[in-house]
Amino acid sequence: MPDTMMPDGTTLRFGIGQPVRRNEDPILLTGKGRYSDDVSLPGQLYAVMVRSPYAHGVLRGIDVSAAKGMPGVLGIYTAEDVKQYGKLRCTLPFRHRDGTEMKAPERHALAEGKVRFVGDPVACVVAETRAQARDAAEAVVLVVEPLPAVTDAREAAAAGAPTIYEGWPNNVVLDFHFGDSAEVTEAFARAKHVAKLPLRNNRIVVCAMEPRAALASWDADEQKFTLNVSCQGVFGLRAQMAGLMGVPVEKFRVLTGHVGGSFGMKASAYPEYIPMLHAARLLGRPVKWTDDRSGSFLSDQHGRDHDVEGELALDGEGNFLAVRLTAFANMGGYMATVAPLMGTGNFVKNVQANYRTPLIEVNTKCVITNTTPVSAYRGAGRPEGNYFMERLIEEAARLSGIDAIELRRRNHIPSAAMPYSAASGSVYDSGEFSTVLAKAIEASDPAGFIARKAESAARGKLRGRGIGNYLEVTAPPAKEMGGIRFEKDGTVTIITGTLDYGQGHWSAFAQVLHEKLGVPCDRIRLLQGDSDQLVAGGGTGGSKSIMASGAAISEASAIVIDKGKLAAAHVLEAAPADIEFARGRFAIAGTDRGIGVIELASALRAADALPEGVPDTLDVKHVFDQAPSAFPNGCHVAEVEVDPETGAVQVVRYVSVNDFGVIVNPLLVEGQVHGGVAQGIGQAIFESVRYSEDGQILSGSFMDYALPRAADVPGIGFTPHAVPARTNPLGAKGCGEAGCAGSLPAVMNAIIDALRPLGITQLDMPATPERVWAAIQGAKKQAA
Repeated sequence: MPDTMMPDGTTLRFGIGQPVRRNEDPILLTGKGRYSDDVSLPGQLYAVMVRSPYAHGVLRGIDVSAAKGMPGVLGIYTAEDVKQYGKLRCTLPFRHRDGTEMKAPERHALAEGKVRFVGDPVACVVAETRAQARDAAEAVVLVVEPLPAVTDAREAAAAGAPTIYEGWPNNVVLDFHFGDSAEVTEAFARAKHVAKLPLRNNRIVVCAMEPRAALASWDADEQKFTLNVSCQGVFGLRAQMAGLMGVPVEKFRVLTGHVGGSFGMKASAYPEYIPMLHAARLLGRPVKWTDDRSGSFLSDQHGRDHDVEGELALDGEGNFLAVRLTAFANMGGYMATVAPLMGTGNFVKNVQANYRTPLIEVNTKCVITNTTPVSAYRGAGRPEGNYFMERLIEEAARLSGIDAIELRRRNHIPSAAMPYSAASGSVYDSGEFSTVLAKAIEASDPAGFIARKAESAARGKLRGRGIGNYLEVTAPPAKEMGGIRFEKDGTVTIITGTLDYGQGHWSAFAQVLHEKLGVPCDRIRLLQGDSDQLVAGGGTGGSKSIMASGAAISEASAIVIDKGKLAAAHVLEAAPADIEFARGRFAIAGTDRGIGVIELASALRAADALPEGVPDTLDVKHVFDQAPSAFPNGCHVAEVEVDPETGAVQVVRYVSVNDFGVIVNPLLVEGQVHGGVAQGIGQAIFESVRYSEDGQILSGSFMDYALPRAADVPGIGFTPHAVPARTNPLGAKGCGEAGCAGSLPAVMNAIIDALRPLGITQLDMPATPERVWAAIQGAKKQAA
């Protein structure tokens, strides 16, 4: 393992920039992980949700008489029982194109009056055992008057579509607009070339490894709720749940252990938690609920689902004049907390990518349908924006006759233009986009592609190459805690409000602390899943964790050093100005007298009395204020083979060059890219949620919903090209969602490249064998 060289010539084997193995892995790989379903409490009861089998209907009644008398049943709760609690709602401050404020419909914890999607929770059954609760749930009889259902956002917004909520005509909850329509229209009018494509961003089931689970309890003495639950940040969820349950935040505690994946889905409060907490308080016993995979397919918030018309205007030299997106965004049956963001603001911020595009216009209708609610999924609008632009660039290259690589290079924002004020309102601080593109093309071996294509043809396969040149705008780091606590056993605990659900935060955060304070990595612990221990916390999402927590740890370390110099001066009997700190040790300048930071913390703990001005602890509870968004970028190049006889697509070669700024742990970052690329391949080729006309999900299990397997993902080349960010202390840019942003366009552009000789220039995701085969047959008929 290479070492980090320090200014004095020494090295830090586990510092920033080193490929340190994950601290989490030995725990998880030996079966010692502690997920939400692993947590149990004495005397706990079990909850099972009764869900609507109808996509849309009037709820006329709920007959629980038979279920109540069944063995072990202690309570069955419906909307009437939990009506005193708060309603789930989207609180983002969006406005319609006419300037009026968006008012989103509220969601009751349990369906009241109507059911609006298959899986809508209607009742909560609590019993002594899970089997008893399940049996009783099956005995609950719903009296529902079915209504016509609509599952497609464009169709739901059309005249005559079923009305899902009274007061929202045409089911449109937000008519969003960004940009100057007159200027954009004029730019298109004078354009030499206009690329125009219908682009479908297919709906995705998140399919996290760990289904949602929770354990609710009530402390009658303290009048306090505790919720053990898998989530993406306990501090924010505590505020949401306390508000819903009508208690002060200090009377609500959220605990989270290991989390088996989330990708945005577990970030917010869910309705199931409310009746569980209600039952725990009413019955005086903890209540546990664990969803099964079938329930997850129905009730976990889905991702994506946008129907878009994209347009790109170019002048005669191929310079971009304007880009315009006109979209329908499917919200599902209820508005999730951040539901409108993906198809509105994040389209705006990300469609420009790394190109000089003077004008952007985004028109999006956010529409309620009779489907599972939609919320954030890895990238949450960022991969989409890049996908739309990259597909439009390929179409523009075809129309103009300009080479697609040259067209990208010609429109790149030059490094000399930084900081660059984009039409989206973002200010890019750094980037070397043309250099990244050139390095990716070189890594893809373009000269050898001709021979590889010929070899594929000899086997009867069509081979194509695709580029995904991306830039994504991360979420701005929110206020984040950087707590450092020196323990009695000689370990040091980092306390943070971000939360690891697979990323490896413990390792990366320990590397930052090791470099800043010199604490040995094997003595560093991480506390991240207890809301009672936090004074701030932005949670994990939007590729911001290392920028937020890393900066918080860095600043907290500086405070430890400042406090330590005062304390060391007392212990070493020297003036504070004579104390130096390096590699975990305070020393008197010019001497060999010193004390280690951990030893100093122990000495302060043991001291009976300290003079005024000398701190009695090195512990710190620091809050990093915030920083602007960062702009990770890169270029991915994919090669695919298409079997024209079956329509099957195989990704056979993949390389990427990525600018993530300063990389704390290359091993973890490369893994994040691999995961994002795999999910992008899944959406591009395999995954899609399908509904019947009456709103029944047709892809509700792994028998019908295809995820990519190991054999479907090739080796992924990863090359960093680090241009440090100038907007946060570490110079990092975030990496968690970039794999999707690069892979969606790279894979789909490669498929179109393979099919282009047949006359096929557009194909929607997912490029399943059936869809590809049908496109090939259609092209053959047209050619004949």
